[in-house]
Amino acid sequence: MSAVAPVQTEVRGVSVHLIGVVHLYPSPDGDIVALRGVDLDVEAGQALALIGPSGAGKSTVLSLLAGEFPASAGVVRVGGHDLGRVGAEALARMRTGEISLVVQGGVANLLPYATATENVWFAQHGARRRGARISRSPQDLLGLFGMERFGPMTVEHLSAGERRKLALVTGVAVEPRLLLVDEPTSQLGSRDRDEVVDTLVRIHDELGMTLVVVSHDAAVAARFERSITIQDGRVGSEGRHGTNYAVVGRDGTVQLPQMALELFPPDSLVRVVRGEGRVELLPSDIKGTTT
Repeated sequence: MSAVAPVQTEVRGVSVHLIGVVHLYPSPDGDIVALRGVDLDVEAGQALALIGPSGAGKSTVLSLLAGEFPASAGVVRVGGHDLGRVGAEALARMRTGEISLVVQGGVANLLPYATATENVWFAQHGARRRGARISRSPQDLLGLFGMERFGPMTVEHLSAGERRKLALVTGVAVEPRLLLVDEPTSQLGSRDRDEVVDTLVRIHDELGMTLVVVSHDAAVAARFERSITIQDGRVGSEGRHGTNYAVVGRDGTVQLPQMALELFPPDSLVRVVRGEGRVELLPSDIKGTTT
């Protein structure tokens, strides 16, 4: 898949900020640390892919942005709202209008015995009850993303790829300012994968919302203008237009890429040498020690 150049469109998305975010999951054997001081800024209207292995913390970031639960520590801000300080009623309104989450596989976003048109209508109905203003009809939205012929078909008669695309359409049915999508291409063949990502790119280009997509697939991440690698609960590297960069955290920490770890395994002592306009990391003959 080749990267798609960004299309100029009206920006209606919101900015996203994570500041020193830590999250723990309680466990009888001791708390599990999912995020370890994550700092992340996403501009309004930007499309971002979060990439990394299973268990790295990607989906936890998505759940925090969706307001599914508060962070254990740090600040999660969507637009002008600190989600840790927003009341339950205000958060519910945000989650049915301003923020939309498409879960992994998309099946939980759909009513299996309803038609595609009915699924989009039901998604809009709940938001309207909370006062959301929606300008596009279900037929308009399905047509916008090339799915009008699926309107009268029930979900159970759609293919896996078609269900994923319909889940994305229901996700934008309420015209959110932040769209969150978890693993949209998992267990799909290459053709369906490409069509789903094409739909995501078109959603971003046509509607101008802020888009955050979680994926384990580097080929999917490459389609977006920006990608962030999450490793061991921290921000590792950042990709911009095909070039990867290490990220210096607000506390000065840097996660080295895999190619550097081959030279500097854990507990290595590394010499940091400053040159003219650059800093070099050099191996040391002294073995590191752990306490």
